[in-house]
Amino acid sequence: MTHSLLSPTATLLVGSLREATTRGGDDETVAARVSRTLAGHLTDPFLLSAAQREPDPDAYRQHVLHVEPDGSFSVVALIWLPGQETCIHDHVSWCVVGTYVGEEEETTYRVQDDRLVPLRVNKTPEGVASYLVPPGDIHKVCNNSDSLAISIHVYGADIGVLGTSIRRRYDLPVRQR
Repeated sequence: MTHSLLSPTATLLVGSLREATTRGGDDETVAARVSRTLAGHLTDPFLLSAAQREPDPDAYRQHVLHVEPDGSFSVVALIWLPGQETCIHDHVSWCVVGTYVGEEEETTYRVQDDRLVPLRVNKTPEGVASYLVPPGDIHKVCNNSDSLAISIHVYGADIGVLGTSIRRRYDLPVRQR
């Protein structure tokens, strides 16, 4: 399925991402390159339309912006109201996240003895991109601020076909430090 809802400036982003994903390398190399590419576009005020910035009062909202025709990558905007968060999960592919508006907080975990052990908490401000490569990408993302947060996610998978980038949800107890 080909799906694309791009602003004119987002078309430039997709072209840059296409180049970054087709230059070769292992998943770590590609994700790092995509992260640098995305970071260079996060200050563009016209990247998203007003409709693509709309939140949902009940849960974070996902707007699929683009699915590459060959399924090699997808671009998604996530809109977060204060207090909204994901479940603890991992992904089917590498994942690059760039904070476009506000700040996101990500907690990473590892599984040990049928429990989730928190490893670190990262706060990502506007204009900063980071990446995760499976395995070892168990995490939760939330908006712990008092204002709207928007992030742009690039996945090395066809979200149009899969419907989600989540491979597994982790419903294990979390061990406190």
